[in-house]
Amino acid sequence: MPEGDTVYQTAKRQNAALAGLALTGFELRVPALATADLTGETVHGVLSRGKHLLHRIGDWSLHTHLKMEGTWRVVPPGARWPKPAFQARAVLRTASVTAIGFELGIVQLIPTADEDSVVGHLGPDLLDPSWEPDYAGEAVRRLQQHPEVPVFSAVLEQRNLAGIGNVYANELCFLRGVKPATPIGDTDAAAVVDLARRLLLANRDRHPRVTTGDTRAGHRSWVYGRAGQPCRRCGTALRGGELGARAGQERTVSWCERCQV
Repeated sequence: MPEGDTVYQTAKRQNAALAGLALTGFELRVPALATADLTGETVHGVLSRGKHLLHRIGDWSLHTHLKMEGTWRVVPPGARWPKPAFQARAVLRTASVTAIGFELGIVQLIPTADEDSVVGHLGPDLLDPSWEPDYAGEAVRRLQQHPEVPVFSAVLEQRNLAGIGNVYANELCFLRGVKPATPIGDTDAAAVVDLARRLLLANRDRHPRVTTGDTRAGHRSWVYGRAGQPCRRCGTALRGGELGARAGQERTVSWCERCQV
C-alpha cells in the first residue's frame, strides 16, 4: 500500500495539474455515485491527509484512497490512457488535462465542510505543512494510549500517526534500535515520532524512497524486505516474520537480532 510520502507526491502532481481549473467533465465509475456530476465546478485544490486524497471541487470533496493498486494519472485531452478504461474509477476532465483515478480502493463524494467524517479519525499527519510542536505531543499521547502494543503495530495505526506504512514501520524500528515486537510503552515515543516525521520529509519530494542514504538500487532500505540477508550495519542475518496488534492484521517484519534489542 502506498505510504504517506507517495500519496503526498500524488496530491502535489494532481494539484499542479488541476488547481484553479473548471471541470468540463466529471465521472465517478462506482454504482453509488454514477449520477454525480460536478461539471462546471472549479477545482480549488488537491491535498493529502496521511494515505487519503481530497480533491476539493466547488463545495464538494472527492475522497479517494489508493489501497494496494490505486493510482492517479494525468494526461492531455484525447491522449491514450496509461491503463485500461475499465480500471478507471474517477475521471476529471478540464480543457487542458484529464485526471484519471485507476483501481481506487475508496471513492466518496462529500461536502467539503464534512471532510472530518472521512479523515477526522486520523492522527497527526506527518507531512502536514503546518506541523507544530503540539502535533508531535498529540501523536505521542496517542501512541502511549495502549503501551502494550508492539511499536511496529503502534506506528502503523493511522489513528496514531497518519502516513506510516509497512516500509517505514520496519525502517523506524531498525533506526531506533528496537525489535518490532517491543511494546511502545518501553520505547521513547517522542523520538519515534520525531524520526518518523524526518524520514517522510526526507522522501517527500524524491523517488524512489531511501532510508539508508544510499540511492543505489538494492541499497535503499536497512531491513524492509531483506529477511535472511546480512544486516548492512553488523552483517548478522536478518530475521523475518509477521506481526500485528490483532489477529488478521499481521504485516511482514524484518529485523536484526544484534542491532535491535
